[in-house]
Amino acid sequence: MTAAPSAEPGRNDPGGGTRRRPRAVAILAGVALVALLADLVTKHLALAALTDRGPVRLLGGFVYLSLTRNSGAAWSIGADHTWIFPLITIGVVGWIVWMALRLRSLPWAISLGLVLGGALGNLVDRIFRAPAPFHGHVVDMISLFDPYGQVWPVFNLADSSLVCGVLLAVLLELTGRQRDGRRAGRAGDQATTDTAQGTEQRERA
Repeated sequence: MTAAPSAEPGRNDPGGGTRRRPRAVAILAGVALVALLADLVTKHLALAALTDRGPVRLLGGFVYLSLTRNSGAAWSIGADHTWIFPLITIGVVGWIVWMALRLRSLPWAISLGLVLGGALGNLVDRIFRAPAPFHGHVVDMISLFDPYGQVWPVFNLADSSLVCGVLLAVLLELTGRQRDGRRAGRAGDQATTDTAQGTEQRERA
């Protein structure tokens, strides 16, 4: 009696992807938590060390530590409509939670975790900081090439986490990696290979 061939994990075994989902969700949550805590700690340190102090020059002027409070987005866009940014962020967080329900890709877990952690970091500022709930100003402290954000907007670690997460997501999309762990085109390639093998066997027969 011939033993049945073992199923390849994550391909023929329908449970393979299911087993990966808790791990992917755990990585997403872990990355988001690390990004959020790093952002909160650096903002606390910036407020403690840079309040009532001029910009601090680092790396020969490549980086400046310059404390600012931003009511809008980059370059103070939307500064008069601060209330809309928490609503957008809440929508993004809800979308990521929904995506996590079918998430099985570890690279996508890292990407979405970075976006989630960055979004939550700035959301905390919007909700809890002055001047009022849902109108709070975001604490920024990193300026590139210029002490006052004339070359590039002053930003924080939450912004960096968001940008890195989005760039990673774009890279994953371009390379065909899907959130359920598959690669785009793999099923079609396999079907073409099976057809070619079947034709070759018939010709030999």
